[in-house]
Amino acid sequence: MSFTDPQSVTVSGNAISLPRTSSGPSTGAFTSADGLTQMTIAHTYGKRYQRVIKLSQKKTSADPLVPSTNVVSQQSVWVAVNTPVQGFTVAETKALADALVAYLTASTGARVTQLLGGES
Repeated sequence: MSFTDPQSVTVSGNAISLPRTSSGPSTGAFTSADGLTQMTIAHTYGKRYQRVIKLSQKKTSADPLVPSTNVVSQQSVWVAVNTPVQGFTVAETKALADALVAYLTASTGARVTQLLGGES
């Protein structure tokens, strides 16, 4: 089963529609109409299973060294789940992922702010 088309994300209060732009046996990509926001999903199978969902954003801004020149900057945030082939159920892995997401978003995202501030 694949993710529905389109996906939607809300960044800074703005909903962004992401229609499917590519798909493969273990991958999928969804990109905004302006090309500035993209979600990718990928699965790797081997001795361990890795599942990754990534949200990327591009923007154009003035070059700080040459203000008359614009540069394209990109940032990404992703979640990776790495599990052994056997030993954990999907429900157990989901519980661990849910715990991390809840931890990061508690207290209006204070843990994310600490992470982005370089705290360890």
